Amino acid sequence: MMNIVSRLLLVVISIAAGVGGFSATAVADDASRCVDGAIAVIQKRYESVSDLSASFVQTARSVALGGKAGRGQVSRGTVVFAKPGKMRWQYSEPEPSLVVSDGRTLWIHDPEHAEVQRMRVTEGYLSGAAIHFLIGEGDMRRDFTISGIACSEDTSELELIPKADVGYEKLRVVADRAIGELRRTTIYDLLGNVTEVVFSDVRANQHPDDSLFQFEAPPGHEVIDLDAR
Repeated sequence: MMNIVSRLLLVVISIAAGVGGFSATAVADDASRCVDGAIAVIQKRYESVSDLSASFVQTARSVALGGKAGRGQVSRGTVVFAKPGKMRWQYSEPEPSLVVSDGRTLWIHDPEHAEVQRMRVTEGYLSGAAIHFLIGEGDMRRDFTISGIACSEDTSELELIPKADVGYEKLRVVADRAIGELRRTTIYDLLGNVTEVVFSDVRANQHPDDSLFQFEAPPGHEVIDLDAR
């Protein structure tokens, strides 16, 4: 199984829907309006929600395994985000696994190998993983250099390059132009690996119980403290 910590650090900011680039005849001010409008509506959307839940399909393509060739490694599951800094990634395929955090501690449960990994969630970790972006506690213009990739009647695609030193090179997002809801993200790490996450059945402000973000290691599982390494 791929390193689930690395997978998490990539997926917490990913979604996209595949639209074409700006046409050669598109004028600069049209592109600028598209970018400005997309930023405003996405920012407003994620500042207005207290929590999000969705189903997801994640595709990871590794340079070591041939980069973009083939389908990549496909995973499926559900995710819940809640302010402040809470999240629960429940993987159902290709094998069950869980990544959950109450905003203070991150737990990674691998039932197949009876293993649990644990780490403290620091402010630096949250910024690097861009969780703030998804739960409306960040500022897109402050945190990223943003350019437009594509605009259609229904969606906008943006490329975001982080201004701070983090563990990835760039992020591409596709969002609904009307309401700013992210449909897909694609993140490119510093080694050239690409991770894409497509969200569906997105629901906001469902007020999940705090117990959803809590975790206790099952009996008989090995607990590995990643902070001690």
